[in-house]
Amino acid sequence: MLKHTLIHPKINEIIARAGHHAKILVADGNYPASSKKGPNAELVSLNLMPGVVSCTQVLQALLSAVPIEAVNTMGYETEGPYALDEDPPVWDLYRAVIRESGLDLTLESIEKWAFYEAVATADHVLTIQTADQQRFANVLLTVGVRMD
Repeated sequence: MLKHTLIHPKINEIIARAGHHAKILVADGNYPASSKKGPNAELVSLNLMPGVVSCTQVLQALLSAVPIEAVNTMGYETEGPYALDEDPPVWDLYRAVIRESGLDLTLESIEKWAFYEAVATADHVLTIQTADQQRFANVLLTVGVRMD
């Protein structure tokens, strides 16, 4: 019986095999999950309908199950049709989830194209595709070391 809140069998199987430095992408509904992934990454689609499942919900479940040493978001555009002039509201939700999980981590953004490059590495083991409609909701987790 699992003690953490993450109960999805395939996701648990993949994270159980993941080691230190492995990357887990929680992708929003706009992310090109089938074409922007690492060569070793598996794709689990949880996109049932717009907004269900959210990236925040997936982040909360993952943080209950696996040690994380870094949390990166995709940097938002400041020009063009998708431009924002401040952090996307979803980032505050992520900060709250990280804090509630007891982790002392800072949410750090990576420029959009560098984010795609970070995902395309051999360390990327899992993409969880959500149907989150919030802009710039993608979050890339780096697996840490279990200390207890």
